[in-house]
Parts: sequence; structure tokens; C-alpha cells
Amino acid sequence: MLHPKTYSARSQAIEPFHVMALLARANELQAAGLDVIHLEIGEPDFTTAEPIIRAGQAALANGKTRYTAARGLPELREAIAGFYAQRYQVDLDPQRILITPGGSGALLLATSLLVEAGKHWLMADPGYPCNRHFLRLIEASAQLVPVDADVRYQLTPELIAQTWNQDTVGALVASPANPTGTMLDKAELSALAQAIKAKQGHLVVDEIYHGLSYGIDAPSVLEVDDEAFVLNSFSKYFGMTGWRLGWLVAPPQAIPELEKLAQNLYISASSLAQYAALACFQPESIAIFEERRQEFAQRRDFMLPRLRELGFKIDVEPQGAFYLYADISRFCEQGGDAFSFCQHFLETEYVAFTPGLDFGRHRAKTHVRFAYTQNISRLQLALQRIEKGLQSWQAKW
Repeated sequence: MLHPKTYSARSQAIEPFHVMALLARANELQAAGLDVIHLEIGEPDFTTAEPIIRAGQAALANGKTRYTAARGLPELREAIAGFYAQRYQVDLDPQRILITPGGSGALLLATSLLVEAGKHWLMADPGYPCNRHFLRLIEASAQLVPVDADVRYQLTPELIAQTWNQDTVGALVASPANPTGTMLDKAELSALAQAIKAKQGHLVVDEIYHGLSYGIDAPSVLEVDDEAFVLNSFSKYFGMTGWRLGWLVAPPQAIPELEKLAQNLYISASSLAQYAALACFQPESIAIFEERRQEFAQRRDFMLPRLRELGFKIDVEPQGAFYLYADISRFCEQGGDAFSFCQHFLETEYVAFTPGLDFGRHRAKTHVRFAYTQNISRLQLALQRIEKGLQSWQAKW
């Protein structure tokens, strides 16, 4: 049997999700018959919309199960280009779009193309952890830039200038962002693009939560920078998490290299998922997605003030995604940290949420993330339990 010491250093350097230990325990409690409220996983509670299910079933019945081209189905790439024209008024050549196995596949292509071993991208801390782990996998790294509420947890041109060094080759930003839900407006995206171009670097923007913004539509970086790389996915707004389908938009000159990487890394994305995704852009489907967006907005507007009333510090109102990133410093003044705080509420009140340790290092021990991916009645019950759990938590110290 192989000893773990013989496994690669890159594998051992990639950290597990801390929340997975909590999720495993939550599932144990649930299996024992307890009512666990799940606010820890970033997955919408809605099932895939019926038009997409029907399209997938039809594709399966019609034998659409063979490999597609590495770039993806031409008709799906054309549909995505049409979506950009309608939603962002961006004239996007479908040849610049590659269909990938989830947004993760798009990130794998982008990191493999743009980052040499030993080099790095700048990334906001807190941020989605898998992004930095993909870089480690290709022997590169993330330079985590601590960000706080004063910059809405986003990179700025000033931070780019302060932290860029000889090994920096670009920056990855997310808008809307996980775990904070904050967005970059068009002027901010343009300023970032200019700052990074001045350094002769690449700008990569994670737009996976586009469509899930409230009160304002998130602009695409392609509206201000035609040379940026864009990661997106059918998982969040389109509700196809388990289908594992995403896309990457890249400058024309990068496409041949990316296609070659795709051919070697995964051959093609799931053909069945691609045929199903064609239904995403039908008016019937868009209407369903927009209804769901309004439901998420109502959940945010319900949960945010109530968490604040309970003493959670949330300085920036999230504009998108479905997360609330809360400072719990006041609850840890006498002891404990984010992980033990989450453990307490899971074990005593059967409410699961995520410790900040999963999103980076900056003030991670004093932050937690709530995902409002349950209906309002469940969120109301969760808040009642959290209020009760705060009393027992404070009594411990």
C-alpha cells in the first residue's frame, strides 16, 4: 500500500474544505432523525427548471450521448453569444467561447494557459478557496491580498499597485463574489483592467453568480475590456449544479491553445448537459430564473436585518450571489473561533453554516458565511434557533 509520504507535495498542499467536516456531522445528525437546517453549502435549493430537464430527457432519448467538439456544441456557443448580446449589449464571437465541465473546468483552462510554475495571480482574501488550489495544482500560487469592508472585499487599482511584484502575472476577481456577495461596477472593472494592463498582466473575472444580483444588474467585464478572460457556469443562475457545465470566454488569439488544452484535459464537456443547457435561453426558462432571483432577493432582505439585530456585524450589504459574510468578533471576545462557533450551532441548534477559515486567512477566525439557500420559513426557523444558540454560546465563556 502506498504511504501518504509518497503522494505529491502539490496534493498534500491543497487544503480540504473545513465545512465538509461540519457537513458530514450535519448529515449524521440528519440521518439520526434530527431536523438540520443547511445554510452551509453554496447550492440553490431549487431543482433544475423543467424546460431544461425536458431538453435533457429528449437528448438522451434521441441518442445525443457522443463526444462533442472540445470547444463545445456550436449551437450552445451561439446561444451564449446571443445571451451576451441581449443582457450586456456585447457583440461576442461564438468562436471565443469554450464550453467546459463546470466553472472549474474553465478555471483549469485559464490557469493552465496563463500562469507558469512559480508565478502567481493576485486574489482577494476572503475569496473562494478552490481558485488558489487550482494554481497550486499547476505549481503556481495565489498571492492573497487582505481586503475589508472599506473596499467592499474587492481588489482595487491601488491594491494592485501595492502588491504586484516580479512574479505576478495577473489577477482573478469575482463579481458577485463568494463569500461576500459584493460586486464591481463598470467603472471599477475598467479601472482594474487598466491597472493590470499597465503591468502587462491578465485580468480574469469570475462571473459565475451573474444573474443573481439584486436591485442592479452585474456588468460583465467584457463591456469594458475585450481582452479579459471570463469564467462562468450554468450552476447558479441557471440552476444546473449537478450537470457540471460552464464556459470560458477568451481573446481570439488564446482560443487555439485553450482548445488544445481542452482536448487533452477532458476531451469535451458532457454532451447531455450541453443539449439540456440549450433550453436555458428560452423565454420560458428565463422567466423561471428571474422568479428565482426575486425569491433570493426576498431571502436576503429578510435575513440580513435580522442577523444584524442579533449582533452579527455585516458592514456591506451584498448585492449578489446568495451569501451573508458576518463578523462574529463580539461573540468570541471571551473565547472560541469561527470553527468552534459553527460547531456549537450545529450540535446544539442543528443549524449548519460555514466558518471563515474556508475562504482565506484574513480575519478568517472571526467570520462566518450564511447561505440563504432555504425558503423564508426555514430561514425564520434558523434565526430563531440561532438566537437561542447565542445564549448558550455566551454562557459557555
